Amino acid sequence: MNEKEKLLQEINALLSYGEEKDFIDVSLLEYLKLDALENIKKSLIDKTSDLKEEDKEWLEQFKKYS
Repeated sequence: MNEKEKLLQEINALLSYGEEKDFIDVSLLEYLKLDALENIKKSLIDKTSDLKEEDKEWLEQFKKYS
């Protein structure tokens, strides 16, 4: 799995929030750049500030630490 596919999988997991549904089709990877996918993922993670604590723990698995 390449980096774009991995990011897309993580973004779909963030959007689906437990459902088994893809919100972004894999065919769009041809048109989306890696930095755009990273920005989408970061934006979704940043929007978690209003979530319950248990929800934040679930979302932590998608963050990368440097």
